Amino acid sequence: MKGIRIIAVLLALLLVSSCARGLLRKPGLDTYRSEPTISLFDNKTGQKKKIKLEEYLTGVVAAEMEPSWPTNALAAQAIMARTFTLENIAAGRVKRLHGTDVSTSVEEFQAYDPSRINDNVRKAVDMTRGEVALYNGQYIKAWFSACDGGVEASAREGLAYVKTPTPYINAGVRDDCLTVTTPENKSWRAEIPLERVRAAVKEIVGNDPGPVRSVVITEKGPSGRAVKIRVNGVEIGGPALRLALGSDTVRSMLLEGVSIQGENLVLKGKGFGHGVGMCQWGAYRLAQNGKSPEEIVKFFFKDIEIRDLWK
Repeated sequence: MKGIRIIAVLLALLLVSSCARGLLRKPGLDTYRSEPTISLFDNKTGQKKKIKLEEYLTGVVAAEMEPSWPTNALAAQAIMARTFTLENIAAGRVKRLHGTDVSTSVEEFQAYDPSRINDNVRKAVDMTRGEVALYNGQYIKAWFSACDGGVEASAREGLAYVKTPTPYINAGVRDDCLTVTTPENKSWRAEIPLERVRAAVKEIVGNDPGPVRSVVITEKGPSGRAVKIRVNGVEIGGPALRLALGSDTVRSMLLEGVSIQGENLVLKGKGFGHGVGMCQWGAYRLAQNGKSPEEIVKFFFKDIEIRDLWK
């Protein structure tokens, strides 16, 4: 009987231990004891290979930000990239496409270019080794953009994202990125043929709006971005129209002028990107001012924790 009681106690302890581990492994947050090796799909060659996660991140940071930038800005980008990578691996998005954890496609995952890696990038990734950004124990949506035009947007405003709550986005925070960014981000102008606008609206709503006679912003978000735009009598989302027209052409939805001139839609604005999360030029400025990588990330994301998953 004594032996049976001991076995029962051991089984109970194992059950408690197992449950505790289960609680640690929250949905979307894997518990790591060491740096993982991940699988990478090369979209150019079609090849698959195994790679250490930190090594993979050097190729991401080098592609997503200028390798010559201040180390702390690159390191903040590394925290973003590491968080984005693990959150997406947990969701299995690329696994469903290629059977791998990640891919080299910026459309499918994030930019990756190992040819741009230098010592500055390696140092930035190494100094934040294992660091991820969490909110209530879950990976944040590690969004970033090139230049937020000086003010950060909410997820709804900049990306039309409402699928899950994102209270950690520090919407409205001002980073003065326009004082350090390139001239084309401070002020840009785009001329878009009206027929292309017509085709974009049809692509979004599925119906032909007819020859474009009028384009009006009908709703702006708190940061000033165009959230809703009416083309003729059809109202569509600003972020959706930007993507349909080309995000390099319509550099942002922080529009300062909308008009029809001849056969073109003329847009004037500032910034480059959706403006949600970390602004890369804002990170550049904060790094210049001596902010640490963690301070930079916490400037753009509020009430978050930065945790080391491995060393």
